[in-house]
Amino acid sequence: MRIFYWLICGMVAWGLFGVSEAFGASQRPNILFILADDLGARDLSIEGSTFYESPNIDRIANMGMRFTRGYAACQVCSPSRASILTGKYPVNHGITTWIGDRSGEAWRNANRYDSHLPAEYDRALRASEQTLAEVLRDAGYQTFFAGKWHLGGKGSWPEDHGFMINKGGWDVGSPNGGYFAPYVNPSLDQGPAGESLPLRLGQETASFIEANQDKPFLAYLSFYSVHGPIQTTQPLWKKYRDKAVAAGLAKERFLFDRRLAVRQVQDCPIYGGMIEAMDDAVGIVLKKLDELGLTDNTIICFTSDNGGVSSGDAFATSNLPLRGGKGRQWEGGIREPFYIYAPGVTKAGSTSAVPVSGIDWYPTLLELAGVSAPKDQAVDGISLAPALRGKSLAQRPLYWHYPHYGNQGGEPSSILMEDEWKLIYYHEDGRYELYHLVEDIGEQKDLIAVHPERAQAMQARLTQWLKSTPARFPEKDPQFDTAKRTARWDNLRTKGTERLEQQHAHFLDADFQPDKDWWGSQPIE
Repeated sequence: MRIFYWLICGMVAWGLFGVSEAFGASQRPNILFILADDLGARDLSIEGSTFYESPNIDRIANMGMRFTRGYAACQVCSPSRASILTGKYPVNHGITTWIGDRSGEAWRNANRYDSHLPAEYDRALRASEQTLAEVLRDAGYQTFFAGKWHLGGKGSWPEDHGFMINKGGWDVGSPNGGYFAPYVNPSLDQGPAGESLPLRLGQETASFIEANQDKPFLAYLSFYSVHGPIQTTQPLWKKYRDKAVAAGLAKERFLFDRRLAVRQVQDCPIYGGMIEAMDDAVGIVLKKLDELGLTDNTIICFTSDNGGVSSGDAFATSNLPLRGGKGRQWEGGIREPFYIYAPGVTKAGSTSAVPVSGIDWYPTLLELAGVSAPKDQAVDGISLAPALRGKSLAQRPLYWHYPHYGNQGGEPSSILMEDEWKLIYYHEDGRYELYHLVEDIGEQKDLIAVHPERAQAMQARLTQWLKSTPARFPEKDPQFDTAKRTARWDNLRTKGTERLEQQHAHFLDADFQPDKDWWGSQPIE
């Protein structure tokens, strides 16, 4: 009876694609979903980086379809991660900033001296949400989670939202204790001193796949990499340090853009080592699929949760020609690697320039798996299955709402993107910016005065969308002191940028020594 049920479901699902495009297996396809943390759109060799090396991740893109305009649902992590699992815009699932961020009057304690108090937000993924993992689990999938969660505290961990096994997911968004064992993580068994966290997560995922190779599975590998603190091994630091020196060292690496300095050069040897370690971990999992003969029956996805950290945090990478990075409202903050390999559906090495979003993973993967989305789960995303088959998708607007301040210089804003055009509304002073992304990918030419009719029409649509949602907004701070904010920005522009230049030049010194608790693979005293 069970075999007959799955056979009927599979026939219905793959009938959408045609018999020739079905996976050809007697069971539903497996799903491997790989999510990087803070990885920028230009941080992979397939995306044009000549400094970082990512052959295993590049392989995923080359096996299937690479969306050249893939976007995260938010410019910071927790909202984007919740959107992947629910198919909803952040404004609709309620997590609109990273969990742990200050809001309301508590924002004053950050000593940023900003004009507004950020909006309140949900601090855990709602139990009422029917996540991708829950829906697949209920359809007979074995579900596994490894790595970063950051969607709520105890009671809202991966195992509370549909994942049957959890290796490393809990409250926090960065790896407590760093990237080398001993770890400070209640959801991950301790490893030997000096063990690499990304490699451990890759091995845990490969072990799960091997143990469940005869059943349909969802393996959700959610790296802590490449979030700060930036740490790597001595051999990898040397490899990328030598590579940077051979290319010629930059005299300056930072440009101050509005509120913080922004990195303009990809030459951080520590960050280069982190990308390679994560890529090696991806290689462990892909190799296991190959060894078990599962690659031809496994959907493989890769993306990131927000833009690369070019300012704030570790200031580790450059997203050029995209402006800004993590936490910011420009393309560097929201554009991502976005790859899908679906055997029998996608054409190897294919690309699509259609704008797609993190809200689309949920309906896409359910359709590819032949599993119906719950009728009472309101989904904002669309299935990308037609695009994967080389068909066109109907044009649609994409929206963002971020009523907060980014640690990386981001401003409270809302965004409407319509094909080639992007409108940004700033909640502090009510101003708008309008960019034509095809002609101005770096968002340097504000066309708000050049195209007033288009701007007004887009303003009306953005306003209407916000009214149709349960959006919360920042409020003016009655204690705001303009002089204090100006003094802070002046200090960041001068002394702050100077400190950054010195620190990042030091990473490339021949005698550079890291903190005592890393170089990796060395016993920790």
